[in-house]
Formats: sequence, structure tokens, C-alpha cells
Amino acid sequence: MDSQQGNKLYIFGITLVATIGGLLFGYDTAVISGAVDSLKVHFHLNADTFGELATFYHGATVSSALLGCVIGGAISGLLASGLGRKKALVIAALLFLFSSLGASNPEFMISTHGDGSFPILIMFNIYRILGGIGVGLASAICPMYIAEIAPAEIRGKLVSCNQFAIILGMLIVYFVNYFITKGQSMDWINAIGWRYMFASNAVPAAIFGLLLIFVPETPRYLALTGQDEKAMSILTKINGSIKASTILDDIKNTVHEKTENVLKYGWKVLIIGIMLSVFQQFVGINVVLYYAPTIFQSLGFGHDAAMSQTVVMGLVNIIFTLVAIFTVDKFGRKPLLIIGSIGMAVGMFAISLLAYCDIIGISTLVFIIIYTASFMMSWGPICWVMISEIFPNTIRGKAVAIAVAAQWIANFTVSATFPVLNSVSITFTYCLYGIMSILSAIFVWKIVPETKGKTLEDMSKLWSKKH
Repeated sequence: MDSQQGNKLYIFGITLVATIGGLLFGYDTAVISGAVDSLKVHFHLNADTFGELATFYHGATVSSALLGCVIGGAISGLLASGLGRKKALVIAALLFLFSSLGASNPEFMISTHGDGSFPILIMFNIYRILGGIGVGLASAICPMYIAEIAPAEIRGKLVSCNQFAIILGMLIVYFVNYFITKGQSMDWINAIGWRYMFASNAVPAAIFGLLLIFVPETPRYLALTGQDEKAMSILTKINGSIKASTILDDIKNTVHEKTENVLKYGWKVLIIGIMLSVFQQFVGINVVLYYAPTIFQSLGFGHDAAMSQTVVMGLVNIIFTLVAIFTVDKFGRKPLLIIGSIGMAVGMFAISLLAYCDIIGISTLVFIIIYTASFMMSWGPICWVMISEIFPNTIRGKAVAIAVAAQWIANFTVSATFPVLNSVSITFTYCLYGIMSILSAIFVWKIVPETKGKTLEDMSKLWSKKH
């Protein structure tokens, strides 16, 4: 490989390793989808045992990992700055590994195998929260690592690979859950099968941890900590000898970049960032992702059919995420977000109407696919793009942290409340998400500025004028 041009295979290899963190993000958050009903049975989450609190405990158990996501996101900046990006990712890998093994056998060293008592339920949730911390770390640090490693001319494409990896992780776990349960009795699934689902996450977690040994720390972090020679060596491998010196000088000039109060540009830009995150969750996407098999079963499909249709939905997610990646720079952010919101509203209102009329069949699957496809080609990846672009450079770090924290809190709120809402009225629940989809379209249309083609300096000027 020409040392003047950089080693593209080396760049690709580093990016591939980093995106395993994104894959684990998707895998860990979606693995619960196949175990929702089994956890209810194993831990006796029914009215006879817990009375009116049974539904609450079930919802909290399904979504407990999201509490860890909030924690992981909140501490990601401290770990990335204090230990480095690479070591922070190693910690995330260890958390994924420990969580998957613990959640698959929460009785370990505490009680006998098969114990479904309340203390074991608490242990299960502790393991899931630890995994959530890993997800929170990965969600923040994996894109950061890739962005700091990647050459400027291909940075966008490489960072986008992380979003693709998240969806791929969800698809893989749908297949894994399907093959674990295929042909098995519900008694076996409720006793053993759900354990295999959580344990399966240990495989990619271990691979991620081992491969991280072979990737470098980012040049930006090395320059920040005064390790200029190491930074120069990595930059030469990535960018070639001609560009490496110039890039290192640019990095050193921005290492001590000036920061400002997060409200320097007023409340509006911060609120827009927060509301983009909140709407991304309030449209109900994670209800579909986490509860997909349960939703299909509640609409009249058998267990095997429900799991296979979940796999179909995962393929749709992959295809339409690619649509977003290849069109966002051509059509712009706002048009795709608005089109996606309208598509999601159509899907949710149709499902609500079908449920009200007690019509169950292929039409339900079609509208769920319309809904998820609309999300994946718009709010799924593009919300993250907007959040990374909309804030002026001097407040970006703090503002993005606040917006991401809001995203995980909204995620937890929607996931935890779904079982309660669903028990009251399935028609009302889906109608509510449809209304949120309409509100998200109006919000983007009226308030959110287009960021296509704008630099961070452009955003500083934009918000300075508005402030």
C-alpha cells in the first residue's frame, strides 16, 4: 500500500471493529423481544402474585436496560476523556459480556436454578441495567471513535456504518430468537429458551472485546494527551504521509477548542435538539422493536408466525436504513423526516382502525411494515444526523449529551408504559403513536432548520442571528 495515500484496508478494518459496538447496541436492546412472554411466566408477573402491580413490573423488566442506557450515555464523556476512546469501548464490551451471561442465569451463586422469585427478578434487572450501561457507552463512543479515526472525505459514510450496524444487530437477534424457539414447546421456551436468547449476546461481546486489542487509540485523543508520535504514526497509516502532518497540526489546534455555556445561543436550539430526540421515541418505534412478537401474537398470529414476521420486519429495517444513508445528502434532512412522519402516522392509524374493527391478518403486517419502513428511512438514522449537525461547535458536546439523555429517557418512558396502555386499549395506544407522528411532522416543518450542506460555523451564524 502506498504510504502517501494511506491504507484503506486498515481504515476499513478499524471501522469494522468499532461498528461491532453498534451491532451490540442493536442486539442487546432487541434481544428482549423474544423473551417478553417467557419472563412474565418465569417470574410469575401475573395478577395472582403481584395484583395490580404485575403489569408495571412486567413493563419495567422489559425496559430496565434503558435505565442503564441513560447512565452509560451520561458517563460516556467522562470515560472517553479520562481513559481514552478505546479503553471506554473495552469497558462497554465487558459490560455486554457480563450482562448477557448474568441475565441468562440470574440465579447464579444466589439461589437454585429455575428460581423465579422476586429477589431473582431484581438480579435479572440489575444485569440488564449493566448491559444498558454498555449500550449507553457504545451509542456515544462508537460514532465518536469512527469519526476521529476516519479521513474527512469518507467520514460520513463510515460513521453511517454504525447506524447500519445497530439495525443489523437487531436483525441478527431476530434470527437468533427465531431459531432458538423454532419447533420448541412454550414450556421449553419459558423455562430454557429465553436463557439462550440472552446468553447468545456473549458471543459478539467476546469477539468485540478481543478485536479491540488490535485497534489503535484515536489520533485526536493521543494528541490531547501529548502522544504526538503515536498520533502521527496512526495518521500516516490512515491518511498517508503527505496529509498526516497537516491533519496532526489541525488536531492540535482544536484540542483546546473554546467552549461556551450551553445556553449561549438561547433555549430554542437546545429545545429543538431535545424534541428531535423525544419525538424519535414518542412515535412508538421501540414498542414495535421490543414487543414485536407479542404485538403479532396479540393480533392473532401464532408464536412461530409472530417470530418469522419479526424477522421480515428486521429485513425491512435494513433495506430502508440504506435508503436513508444514500438519500439524506441528496434530498435533505427535513423532507425525509416529514415524509417519514406521514408514513408512520398512516401505519399507526391503520393498525389502530384494524384493531378497533377486530380485523386481523396480512393487512396488519403490511401496515406495521409501512410504519417501520417509514421510521427507518427517516427518524431512525436522520435524527442522529440532525443532532450532530444542528448545534454550534462551541456548545456541541454539552448539547448533544443533553439531547441523547433525553432520547434514552423518552425511550424508557414509552417502553415502560406500553403494557399498561395496551391493557387499557390497543386501539387507543396505536392511535396515540399516530398522533405523535403527525405532531413530529408539524414540528419539523415549522421549527427545525435544514442542516444539509451547512458547516458548524454556518450553524453558529444561524443561531447567533436568531438569538
